[in-house]
Amino acid sequence: MTPSAFPALFTDKRLWLFLLSGALAVVLGFYAIPGNAAINLVSKSGYWFLLAAFLLFLRALWQTFGDDLRTLDWRRLDWVSVAVVGLGGIVLLVHETFGFKIVMDELMLLGTSMSMHFDKTVLTPTRGNDIQGAFVVLDGIMDKRPLFFPFLLSLVHDLTGYRPANAFVLNGVLAFVLLGLANLGGRLLAGRRAGWLAVLLLAGLPLLAQNATGGGFELLNVVMILATLLLGARFVQKRDEASLTALCFSTLLLGQTRYESLIYVLPVVILVLWVWWEERRVILSWPVILAPLLLLPYPLQHRIFELRTSAWQMGRAFGDKSDATVPFSLAYVPDNLAHAVKFFFASATDQPNSLTLSVLGWIAVPFSLLFIAKRLRTLRTEPPAVVAAVIFTAGFAVQFAVMMGYFWGQFDDPVIRRLSLPTHLWLVVAVLLVLPQFAAAGFQRLLLGVAAFGLLASGVPSMAEHAYTQEYLPGRETAWRREFMADQPRHDYLMIDNDSILWVSHQVSATTVPEVLKRREALAWNMRNRTFAAFYVFQRYNIDPETGVLSLREGDDLGPDFVLEPVREERLQTLTLTRISRIKEVRQGGASLTAPEGGPPPVVPKSRAEIEKLRKAYLENFIKQLP
Repeated sequence: MTPSAFPALFTDKRLWLFLLSGALAVVLGFYAIPGNAAINLVSKSGYWFLLAAFLLFLRALWQTFGDDLRTLDWRRLDWVSVAVVGLGGIVLLVHETFGFKIVMDELMLLGTSMSMHFDKTVLTPTRGNDIQGAFVVLDGIMDKRPLFFPFLLSLVHDLTGYRPANAFVLNGVLAFVLLGLANLGGRLLAGRRAGWLAVLLLAGLPLLAQNATGGGFELLNVVMILATLLLGARFVQKRDEASLTALCFSTLLLGQTRYESLIYVLPVVILVLWVWWEERRVILSWPVILAPLLLLPYPLQHRIFELRTSAWQMGRAFGDKSDATVPFSLAYVPDNLAHAVKFFFASATDQPNSLTLSVLGWIAVPFSLLFIAKRLRTLRTEPPAVVAAVIFTAGFAVQFAVMMGYFWGQFDDPVIRRLSLPTHLWLVVAVLLVLPQFAAAGFQRLLLGVAAFGLLASGVPSMAEHAYTQEYLPGRETAWRREFMADQPRHDYLMIDNDSILWVSHQVSATTVPEVLKRREALAWNMRNRTFAAFYVFQRYNIDPETGVLSLREGDDLGPDFVLEPVREERLQTLTLTRISRIKEVRQGGASLTAPEGGPPPVVPKSRAEIEKLRKAYLENFIKQLP
């Protein structure tokens, strides 16, 4: 671009409108709307923001790929590659058990999708009851987690009916989408065999299988990163408004998938500016001009971290992190790097890693950086996929650096290792970037053999054994609770559990221990009136290894006035006992609060109007007394 052409960019009115839209979004998102009002606004309108962005994204995809789809000849498809993707997806799904793997995230996402499905609001239910056959949410909280995954899950509920297992269906489909995109990316970067190599490397990663069979948003995050990279390549190739719109809205939805994924706005901005520079013109569409305003829910929802300091979960990391005082610091980097090395190169029985991908990927990363340094000046002559991959490497590197500076950034932690998935994707992209430098077909076949051997010799046995899931007790307890639910012929019981979201999201009446202790008279009223078939409480006991004495986990104790009868218990982990008990009686000062009250039998009115009046009065009181 000539020096005189660059100032000409700033004479385009659409660019100024885009900058104005961005400035307005910054003012509204970070300054103009107070904290609590911001949270309420996201709760009431977050669903509709996501729906508008998603529909514009689908429209842009059709505009940029419509002609390709209309002229597609199915008989000329590469069915071998389709088979490789299909077999890779099957490997990821058949060895792991479907279930909620990381409870603190997955149940919150499921609960949010429930409110999005039923009420089109953003709320995570914490109290709910079955009232005359209709399940009603009585209380909830605004969650900190981004909204795109629960939004997509709510669409699945809309189409198929509300089922908690829809989360597993969605992630199962996303597993095949990811492998399909990986095959396409490999093909664009280094040829047909490279596409197969990318699929084999990802299919041999047990961590990916764990997330493909879970209910979290990690798989969607990796899918959106890779999709955005490929749409970036499409924009470099087409350089038109439709491809730009698809790229920008993919980036917007990616930013609404995980907190740190907004990092990938950086490579997208660099890529767009690079294309503008090469084209000597501004390429913008009206949806892109409005896009910053559609991203408003992200900064508004982020106010939760200002209003609730507990949202950072400081001190709750696996192991002792009580000395952590800030979420991000360079002081965390050395320790986190050591944990990352342990994770990537650990035995497959200890961590859900892939030694094949780790070795090949980390060898390829420095070579890919050297390749990028050499090609930066000649990017205009490179294929579009290479341009996009080169620029997106900056996003991968920044994301990895952010995780290494995070106080809870230990990749070998059972809760945190899922956050390494974008880095695993970086390793795959690095291998694909370097691969064309080794033009010999024999070398590519050798790498395919190594990847296939790693999948069969390490990946599949590790997935089949999944020993790495056994150390995360909340996940095992969640699966145990779901077994209890499945064994009950009817959901007409009340469960008291501090993890009440699990029960409410499965449409089982539930409340928490603090709520029951605060309103014990209400619980006693329900027990006297038999409004539920049974009243249960979930508790975890710690076992003293010396004495064998059981001690209740903090927050699980109902106190001595509650008479409990154990109905199911299991030792899911060493030195813990998980138990569900039936509440037989509630006492106070030696007197029973739940025994039927004495007195003459009630007189049933003969008037239908009087009966209806009493029924309505009872129902109103019943709703007030719900625990």
